[in-house]
Amino acid sequence: MTSKLEQLRKMTTVVADTGDIDAIRDHQPVDATTNPTLLLKASVQKQYQGLVKDAVTWAQQQGGTQQQVLANSCDRFAVVIGKEILQLIPGRVSTEVDARLSFDTRKTIEKARYLVHLYNEMGIGNDRLLIKIAASWEGIQAASVLEQEGINCNLTLLFGFSQALACADAKAFLISPFVGRILDWYKKDTGNESYTASEDPGVLSVSRIYNYYKSYDIGTIVMGASFRNQQQIEQLAGCDRLTISPQFLEQLSADETELPRVLSPEGKPPSVDPKTTLSEKEFRWLLNQDTMATEKLAEGIRNFAADQIKLEQSLNPSAG
Repeated sequence: MTSKLEQLRKMTTVVADTGDIDAIRDHQPVDATTNPTLLLKASVQKQYQGLVKDAVTWAQQQGGTQQQVLANSCDRFAVVIGKEILQLIPGRVSTEVDARLSFDTRKTIEKARYLVHLYNEMGIGNDRLLIKIAASWEGIQAASVLEQEGINCNLTLLFGFSQALACADAKAFLISPFVGRILDWYKKDTGNESYTASEDPGVLSVSRIYNYYKSYDIGTIVMGASFRNQQQIEQLAGCDRLTISPQFLEQLSADETELPRVLSPEGKPPSVDPKTTLSEKEFRWLLNQDTMATEKLAEGIRNFAADQIKLEQSLNPSAG
């Protein structure tokens, strides 16, 4: 019997949820995804100090205010890490727009274009990239514009079905529903610490979105993210993509028991949800009515923004 990781790869595209180049080299995923938290961890590791120094030097040469230099340092560092990752994988790397722009459509579009420009200057085409944007209404509208320009987007921090509906309307390339963070919320809210994998609210959320998209031939890719245990991953076997941390990649590699397929597009799995197109008012109302999604989206944006600020401080040569 082959490992569960190899079995999973036969039905699902495996993405590495890490900015650690060594981990990506070891596990050989098709794609990789980064975020400010992962870049912050990379920025303080010894093996990446050369890339940090180069990013800061480049940003200083561009000029501007101190804040502009720091922002450019972070963008450059994200892109050079992305470039290093792309040398190890056949697919795409996701690079995230500053979470502080999550409620500004215009600035999100401008930042996305800038990141793509930096990659293009290094000889990397749009077909190797995904731009990660928080799935706020403003972020989803930015993605709609960018997709029409040939810039594919990964809508992240997705917790509620209303977000998935709006992303489908925007023809987003890919969405990242956060399985583990949904489970975290329900454990805290209900006091239930022992959800089975088949009852896991995060797993059920992704399964619902997957079945809706396949039922109505929606081309947006579903990539489950943010896992708390191996069972969540196994319960989503067959999902379009799963982005998995090195810890769980190692566990799956060491496990040689059978991995059944759970999700499949065959036979157009029926959706209990009717085909729906949301206006802005409808989106905001449905999101408002979903306490978990509202709280986790806001928390996720806050946390990514905080780590973006820490990353700027880490790359600030005058700090300390």
